[in-house]
Amino acid sequence: MRRLALLGLVVVLLAGCRSAGGSDADVTAVATTTQVADMVRAVGGGRVHVDGILHPNSDPHAYEPRPSDAAALAGADLVFRSGGELDQWLDQLIDSAGGDATQVTLIDHVHRIGDDPHWWQNPRNAILAVAAIRDALVKADPGGRAGYERRAAEYTAKLRKVDASVARCVERVPAAKRKIVTTHDALGYFADRYGIEVIGAVIPSLSTQAQASARDVQKLVDQIRSEGVETIFPEAAIPEKLEQAISREAGARVGGKLYADTLGPAGSGAATYLEAMRHNAAALVDGMSGGRVSCGLGS
Repeated sequence: MRRLALLGLVVVLLAGCRSAGGSDADVTAVATTTQVADMVRAVGGGRVHVDGILHPNSDPHAYEPRPSDAAALAGADLVFRSGGELDQWLDQLIDSAGGDATQVTLIDHVHRIGDDPHWWQNPRNAILAVAAIRDALVKADPGGRAGYERRAAEYTAKLRKVDASVARCVERVPAAKRKIVTTHDALGYFADRYGIEVIGAVIPSLSTQAQASARDVQKLVDQIRSEGVETIFPEAAIPEKLEQAISREAGARVGGKLYADTLGPAGSGAATYLEAMRHNAAALVDGMSGGRVSCGLGS
């Protein structure tokens, strides 16, 4: 709370600096996560300036507010939040920053699975989110309607294509081998969409901020052995020391890193939502099949 109070003291100064820099965009938007920022940019095009609060390869569960984020919120027309536990920190940040931006919570527009906030792991949910983004931008900037609708339609077509490609890829893995263990419970929507069984997680929680007990770890090792899981999948934003230890104990291998809660930096092969979905699918298929199945998931 002390940090948020201090942020409030610098918001006016930073907002003034941002205004002096200027922007040719018609709408200024803030997005909480890297995935949401990428979707807003895809629909908004050059007409929307997007400030992403979270940076590539950062863990949204471990976010700590920065003065620049408060300044961005103070000057925004729209705030797009992923929703759920993932970005609850936004509420206090907005209270500190002030401003009168319209908030759009995308999890409210998708098909949810319980309290799981990782809705974007199903591209069909991304399609629903894109429609909500389009509608919010049209309402905020009616003069840009044609462009928003056109870009949303083009992006939706790409989402449908990647969804179909991933489905075909996963189907090449025998059903009995479609079992995964991940760093934390972030792949539930992906597993539900593509017929994969989540055996467990190194951190048995929807948040990376939870801690695995020795009993949890031993139970997971036993499950990996009994289920014949070949690969444990670490996450790009989190050190994989525990995954390495569990893999040695259980006789499994550590697979390719997944971009679960974040997109990757430029050049990572997962810098956009579409790239990340293809990257994750390829890594999962390779790991589930023990390297016996490989899918070409190009652009």
